[in-house]
Amino acid sequence: MTISVGDKLPDAMLIKMGKEGPEQISVSTLTEGRNVVIFAVPGAYTGVCTTAHVPSFIRTKDEFAERGVEEIICVSVNDPFVMENWGETTGAADAGIAMIGDPAAEFTKAIGMDFSAPPAGLIDRSKRYAMLVMDGEVKVLNVEESPGTCETSAGEGLLDDM
Repeated sequence: MTISVGDKLPDAMLIKMGKEGPEQISVSTLTEGRNVVIFAVPGAYTGVCTTAHVPSFIRTKDEFAERGVEEIICVSVNDPFVMENWGETTGAADAGIAMIGDPAAEFTKAIGMDFSAPPAGLIDRSKRYAMLVMDGEVKVLNVEESPGTCETSAGEGLLDDM
């Protein structure tokens, strides 16, 4: 089942880098009682993800904050070491965007956003999307038709729909 507006996010464990190394964090911890944006990319360091998607949320971070968004979270089916380094190289870490891994695609599969594209080497990856989540409930959900497109799921696209 694919997640829809009005649905509560299922709880799943994600992994982020902490001061002592990888730390598990639940989706519920990230979302309950909070207003957050979660955007997902097919893969760290991939073209559109690096040149368009992450930069769009760096550019719009302040506008989201003005609208009551407490945190912007980038999720990718990658390990936390890759996510940490990618956050540093893109400037997302300096901008305060949380770069969190879903290495086994547990969350991605639970919300029905997984896909595979073997010719590109992408197996069990996440579709490109962005969502506004308030207290664990999806309020806005923008999913791209193609993983190579970043329009409605970009920071500006999500802001337009809020």
